[in-house]
Amino acid sequence: MIRMLASVTDPDEAGLAVKAGADLIDLKNPSEGALGALPAGTIRACLETVSGRKPVSATIGDLPMDPDITALAVSRTAATGVDIVKMGLIGGGDPASCIEAAARARGTAALVGVILADLIPPAPDLVHAMADAGFIGVMLDTGLKDGRSLRDHLSTAALEDFIGQARAAGLLAGLAGSLRLADIPPLAALGPSILGFRGALCRGGARRGLMDPERIADVVHCVRSAQRPKCEA
Repeated sequence: MIRMLASVTDPDEAGLAVKAGADLIDLKNPSEGALGALPAGTIRACLETVSGRKPVSATIGDLPMDPDITALAVSRTAATGVDIVKMGLIGGGDPASCIEAAARARGTAALVGVILADLIPPAPDLVHAMADAGFIGVMLDTGLKDGRSLRDHLSTAALEDFIGQARAAGLLAGLAGSLRLADIPPLAALGPSILGFRGALCRGGARRGLMDPERIADVVHCVRSAQRPKCEA
């Protein structure tokens, strides 16, 4: 079963996403970048709203690949009580050391790595490093948010290879990155564990816009069926 991840910014949006049927609630601040972090107080307020009805993840921010910075951010985010901490992987620095640092700092939270595929290739060694460090999953996303989707950056064959590598390593495989309704059927056919959305859930399709309950429900239903006519809109 493919799970639908909804990225939300505050308790009100978290409540809308839960009510509309999202499987995973992901906390992030789109105004601060692809994986912008929310304040700890906002994260805790969102957790109160969700109240254990769905798993909750939170991003640590768009950070340089420095293990000390990563460890501090992971520790602070995990301390809020979220189920999953998501850390981004970009070019430059030392991604392998950051993966190890995150694993040491996660406390009781699970870890998911997010490879920003327009900034760093989704290399097999990164996937294996996450598996070895005890991560539960790895996602592909986009970092630039320039109007192009994940499918504009990677071919179907490359996405299929990534999903196969993740599954072979025992990790959940997620896809995100400015995904639209029309992206769901072809991506669902590849068998990912998770499909993640933000802009497609908001009025006008803008990731910094207001969330629309009807749009959330459309995406939820489309992910579940991957055949609904509205998915082709």
